[in-house]
Amino acid sequence: MAVHEHPHRSFGFHLPSFRRPRAAAGSESVVAATTDTHAARAYALASLRLLTGFVFLWAFLDKTFGFGYATPSGKGWIDGGSPTKGFLGSVAAGPMESTFHSWAGDTWADWLFMLGLLGVGLALVAGIALRLAAVAGTVMMALMWIAEWPPAKHLSDGSLSMSTNPFADYHVIYALAMVVLAAAAAGDALGLGRLWARLPVVRDHGWLR
Repeated sequence: MAVHEHPHRSFGFHLPSFRRPRAAAGSESVVAATTDTHAARAYALASLRLLTGFVFLWAFLDKTFGFGYATPSGKGWIDGGSPTKGFLGSVAAGPMESTFHSWAGDTWADWLFMLGLLGVGLALVAGIALRLAAVAGTVMMALMWIAEWPPAKHLSDGSLSMSTNPFADYHVIYALAMVVLAAAAAGDALGLGRLWARLPVVRDHGWLR
C-alpha cells in the first residue's frame, strides 16, 4: 500500500509547482502585451506630435525666409514682406471679412501670427508646454477657419467657394490633434515632456504642462 501511495503523494506535491510557472508565464505575457500596446500608442502619438509641430515650424520658416513654396523668394518677412497681408487681404467670405481686411499687413498681426507659429511649432516638436500650445494653436486654427469660412457656398463676388466640407476641414483636424496630444501627455515619448514636468514651476502650475 505504501508503495502505491508514494507516487500519488509525489504527483500531488509536484502538480501545483508545475502549474504555477504556467500561470506566471501567462501573466508575464499579458503584461508584456500591455506594455507593447502602451509603447506603440506613445510612439504613434509622438509621431503625430512631431509632424504637426513641423507643419507650424515650416510655415514660420517659409514665411520668414521666403523659400519659394507658399512664400515667393525675396518676399519673406526678413525681406520686408507681410506674413498676413496676402492671406487676410484675400478673405472673401464669412462674418469677419471686413475685420480681417483691416488687420491684413498690420505689424501687430504679423508679429502675433509669426510668434504663434514659432511657439506652437517649437512646443510640439520639443514635447513641452503642450497645453499652452493646444490653446494657442486652437485659437489660431479657429481664426483661420473663420477666415476661409468653409460653410459658404459662394464668395462675396458670387463665385463658388469650392469648399470641400462645410465644417471638418484641416484647421479642425489640426486643432483636435493638438488637444489630443496635450491630453495624452504626448511629449513624454521622443520629447522633453518628462524633464519639463519635473521643473518646479511646471509642477506648481499644471497648466504649463
